Amino acid sequence: MEKLDNPAFITNDAVIFGILMLILATVFYTSGKKQGLWVKFYRYVPSVLICYFVPALLNTFDIISGEHSGLYDMAANYLLPACLILLTLGIDIPGLKRLGPKAISIFFAGTVGIMIGGPIAFAFIARIFPDILLFGEEPTWKGFATIAGSWIGGGANQAALLEVFGASKTLFAQMIAVDVLIANIWLGVLLYSVQHRDAINRFLKADNSEIKALEQKLEIEAEKRNAKTIGLREWTITLGLAFGAVALSHACADLLVPFFTTYFPGAAKYSLTSNFFWVVIIATTLGILLSFTKARQLENSGASDMGSLFLYILVATIGMNMNLRAVLDNPKFFLVGALWILIHITIMLIAGRIFRAPLFLIAVGSQANVGGAATAPIVASAFNKFLAPVGVLLAVLGYAVGTYGGYLCGLFLQWISDTLLY
Repeated sequence: MEKLDNPAFITNDAVIFGILMLILATVFYTSGKKQGLWVKFYRYVPSVLICYFVPALLNTFDIISGEHSGLYDMAANYLLPACLILLTLGIDIPGLKRLGPKAISIFFAGTVGIMIGGPIAFAFIARIFPDILLFGEEPTWKGFATIAGSWIGGGANQAALLEVFGASKTLFAQMIAVDVLIANIWLGVLLYSVQHRDAINRFLKADNSEIKALEQKLEIEAEKRNAKTIGLREWTITLGLAFGAVALSHACADLLVPFFTTYFPGAAKYSLTSNFFWVVIIATTLGILLSFTKARQLENSGASDMGSLFLYILVATIGMNMNLRAVLDNPKFFLVGALWILIHITIMLIAGRIFRAPLFLIAVGSQANVGGAATAPIVASAFNKFLAPVGVLLAVLGYAVGTYGGYLCGLFLQWISDTLLY
C-alpha cells in the first residue's frame, strides 16, 4: 500500500513485509544457535527486542514508513485476533485462576500510577518550564489527558477523552508522538527485563512458585506436542478455525458498533463504539470458549506456535511505527511523559514488593495499562508463550476502566494547570 507524501525510500508494502519477515527469520535463525557469539548476544538481548527495534530504526531513518504503511492495520485487524484465539484456545483456565487476586491488585496499582503520575509530572515540569502550560493559546493539559486515556485503557479511551476535553488536532498529534515513543521505549525495557527476571524477582522477594508450576506444566504439554507429527491437515484445520473465528469477531463487531453508536451514543465513554474493542473482546471470548471444547486439542497441532509467529509479526509492525527522532520536536512534552512513566514504574515496583508479586505480573500488569491488548500479550508471551491470555484479560480490564481513570486524571491536570496559570 503506497500513499502520497511518503518520505520513505521503500514504499511498497509487499517489499516492506518481505523485509520484516527476513528480519524475523534472521533473528530466529541466529537465536537458535547453540554455540558462538550469538549465544552470548541473546543471553543479554531478548530476540523479541531485536524484532521490535530493527524495524524502528528503519522507520527512524526513513528507509520505511510505518505511518504510510498498511501493515500494522493488517496485523492488528487480522493477525492479532487470530493469535489471541490460537493462544487462548489452549489456555489452562484452572492454572490461570491460581494467579489469584494478586494479578488484579498489581494491575490497579499500575492504573493508580498513571492517574497520579501524570499530574505530578506535569506540575513538576511546569514549575521548571512554565511555558509548557500552553500550546499557543490552548491549555496543554487537554492533550495530556488523552495520554492518560491511552495509558490506562487504549486508543478508544484516548479518542473518547479527546472528545470529552476537546483538545485540538494539532495538540493531539503532539501527544500521540509522546504516547507512542514513551510507551514503546517502556515496552522495550520490559522485554529486556525478561532476561533478568530471576534477579529482579529476588530483589522483589517475589513468590514465583505458582507461575513456575504453571510454566512447568506447559512445558510438559509442549514436549508431548513436539512428539506428534504435524502436517498440512492439522495446520489447515487450525488456521481455518482461527481465521473463521476472526471473521465472526469482525462480523459481530460490525453489528454491535452501529447499534451502540445509534441507540447508546453515550457508550463511547466505555469504548463500546470502538470496533477494535469488540474484535478483541469477541476473539478472546471465542478462544476461551474453545478451550472448553475438543478444539483445545489443536494445541497439539502447533496452535500456540502459529499464534506466537503472528505476535512476532505484530511486534515488527509496531516497531516500524516508532520514530526515535520524535523526541526532538517538543522535548518538554517528552520530559513530562518520561517522568510520568517513571512514577508509574516506581508505584508498580512498590506494589510488587508489598504483594511479593513476580516480575511477570508487574510487567504484564504495567503493559496491560500502558500498551493495551496489542502489546500486553507480547510481554506475557516473552515469559512463556502460553501465558499470553493473561495479558489479554488484564488489557480488557484496562479498556473497562480507561475512560473513568483518564477522566479523573484529566480533571487533576486541569486543576494543576488552572492553579499555575491563574
